[in-house]
Amino acid sequence: MHTVYILKSEKDKKLYIGSTGSLIRRLQEHENGLVNSTRHRRPLRLIYREDFTTGSEALDRERYFKGGGKARKLLDDLINKLGD
Repeated sequence: MHTVYILKSEKDKKLYIGSTGSLIRRLQEHENGLVNSTRHRRPLRLIYREDFTTGSEALDRERYFKGGGKARKLLDDLINKLGD
């Protein structure tokens, strides 16, 4: 199982989009400050996830979300729908 996940910083309210083959391990890395891009933005909260059968599918979706335009609107709509 491969996952695309979105974290929201409680500190600066910015989003982090990533993908991983082990969500639990990756969230622990974020929480423990082992990820450079989120180290100074903790605490972080998982606000969205999508699961895929392959890593390439997850990576494609991650790139889509990071692409802006239509993808950013979809992402904003998903987040708003979740009440975040």
